[in-house]
Amino acid sequence: MKIGFQELLIVFIVALVVVGPDKLPYYAKKFGQAMAQFKKYTAEATKEIRENVVEPLQEAQRPLREAMEPFDEISREVKGSVNEVKASFSDIGKPVKNGGFQRKEKTESVTEHSQNESEKLQNAPEDLHNESKKQDNATENLQSESIDSMDIQTELKNGSANSEEPCEA
Repeated sequence: MKIGFQELLIVFIVALVVVGPDKLPYYAKKFGQAMAQFKKYTAEATKEIRENVVEPLQEAQRPLREAMEPFDEISREVKGSVNEVKASFSDIGKPVKNGGFQRKEKTESVTEHSQNESEKLQNAPEDLHNESKKQDNATENLQSESIDSMDIQTELKNGSANSEEPCEA
């Protein structure tokens, strides 16, 4: 929501009528101080959220991304193998430049290669599941550490608030 010049003028006129011309500068100064304090508190809250939530989550995501790299690589290799197999099967039965036909041996080697790649893919979900469990444990540890640090901060704030009270002796 944007406030234009007309809206500001109306707010100023209403403030002038309600508060009066003598007290308007005083209340404007107080309002400015309150806005500065609000801005300071929101900046601190943003900083704490970034330090306690966003950065730990990003750190927890890094190992997941690193764990996914081999699977992405395997996926690219399998896609390449599939494309090679498709190309080799599309060439079967077509005459070759030397006048013969393509041989069965080429088809067998391509089939063996695709079976090897298929075995790699069958093991991939299990590896991913194990890595996911590790990341879940790491995330739970980070969350508990974050909660502990928030509890400590709260205790420190409460302790400092209690120490400001006058002691009766």
